[in-house]
Amino acid sequence: MDLLSLQRTRAIRTPPPAARPQINGPRIVGVRPDSPFQYYIPVTGVRPIVLEVSELPSGLHFNPKTATIQGRTSEPGHHKVVITGRNVEGQHTRELTIVVGDGLALTPTMGWSSWNCFNAKIDQELILNQAQAMVTTGLIDHGWTYINIDDGWQGGRDADGRIQGGANFPDLRALGDAIHGLGLKFGIYSSPGPKTCAGFEGSFRHEAQDAQSYAEWGVDFLKHDWCTAQILARVRRLGGYTALLPDRERAEVAALGVEIDTLKAAGISDQDSEFKNLLERRLAIVLKQTTASERLPIDLAIEQAPYRLMGEALRRQGRDIVYNLCNYGQWNVWQWGPQVHAHSWRTTGDILDSWESVEKIGFSQNGLEVWSAPGRWNDPDMLEIGNQNLTPDECFTHMTLWCILAAPLLIGCDLTSMDAFTLSVFSNDEVLAINQDPLGRQGNRVFLRGQIEVWRKPLMDGMTAIAVFNRGEEVADVDIAWADLHLNDQVSIRDCWRQRDLPQLAAGLKTRVQAHSAELFRVGKS
Repeated sequence: MDLLSLQRTRAIRTPPPAARPQINGPRIVGVRPDSPFQYYIPVTGVRPIVLEVSELPSGLHFNPKTATIQGRTSEPGHHKVVITGRNVEGQHTRELTIVVGDGLALTPTMGWSSWNCFNAKIDQELILNQAQAMVTTGLIDHGWTYINIDDGWQGGRDADGRIQGGANFPDLRALGDAIHGLGLKFGIYSSPGPKTCAGFEGSFRHEAQDAQSYAEWGVDFLKHDWCTAQILARVRRLGGYTALLPDRERAEVAALGVEIDTLKAAGISDQDSEFKNLLERRLAIVLKQTTASERLPIDLAIEQAPYRLMGEALRRQGRDIVYNLCNYGQWNVWQWGPQVHAHSWRTTGDILDSWESVEKIGFSQNGLEVWSAPGRWNDPDMLEIGNQNLTPDECFTHMTLWCILAAPLLIGCDLTSMDAFTLSVFSNDEVLAINQDPLGRQGNRVFLRGQIEVWRKPLMDGMTAIAVFNRGEEVADVDIAWADLHLNDQVSIRDCWRQRDLPQLAAGLKTRVQAHSAELFRVGKS
């Protein structure tokens, strides 16, 4: 083992899983009536483990061979399902609430996405290898579920306009079946523009067709990325008069190979007089340079229209597809994402594999907590843990902050080549439980002193998650009164990363935090 590998191994905080069974993953899941349902039961412990499931709603059944709950149910309501796991070391029983109704993504999405480590250099075999690694590494038994293809899978369209996979993805339905056969879920990527960010086929004017194709392939998640829709939006704002755009942008529009018709491009009926009036007003704004408050309703209508088109198309399918908007936080998307049927939305530009990027994006989320709730999540982008440039301490900050934020967790490294440290960061069930807490509250900053920040996240059981961050360059000893954390009584303290109880402290929280690192605790009344 080389020195770097030895240092990373020594940095591991997460203890090995216990020998006795422990059921992991979310405590609540949502499904629409009569939609196909598949839920793999994540469980750690010495194999073999015998699972028993009771109190299922009508139409759902448990398959012990695949450890999955499957089927369709039309029985609305909150169904408390009892799951028990047994092995030679003992047993564990836990409830899973299945909510049959209109809500999806009742906890943040957990899975893997291809972009951060592979960009568009992907193929069907690579994606299947990642799915298999999700199982063989044991991540599936900690609640990691989605295998998401990002940009680069698309080919052209057939004579009827149906989207096809490229030569690198010859059979997307078979890929979806294979991913589902592993107990996982299948995600895909598109754009409301004519082309995607990497120049592949987008969904512009084919939203209904593409949504139907996704459902036929067994897709469970869609990331819809703004990209070339940005140029179309600018054209729409100018009433379709591309001559008013700078020469360079006019050339970009022409290069898309799309005849620009303002109303059709916006996805709005040409009989919609209200929208026509908005466009006319936009022209006046461009010419007269009026105020931002006057521009806002017009700009919002133009921004939301293409996302609403796909959101409505997805809802018409007989399959549940979690819908993620990627417009990089423009126009305060967190305020209107639910109105276009989205379940999560990017709040910033793309994350990079650097401390500066993780720090800037992650800590900028303070203040957005009022817009986050079950089924509507702020998304600060994928995880860079396991790539090349973050130190172990920076990885602890990255994971701790994203969990306190109740952010979607999408691994962005190669699952087939993770080292022991990276796997340990993704396998800490006490840390993941804070992200997946069914109360669904996004944490926020409650204490700031120099480079030290403390964030607080209320939990369903009445406990509170407390994260202490050191953004500075030197180790710091932190001593914070309970009152500063909005806690007034003597409390019990649980170190989540090391999974151990700490001595009770009457006055406050004391901890040492390494530079660029974080500590995470569950605290509550004794």
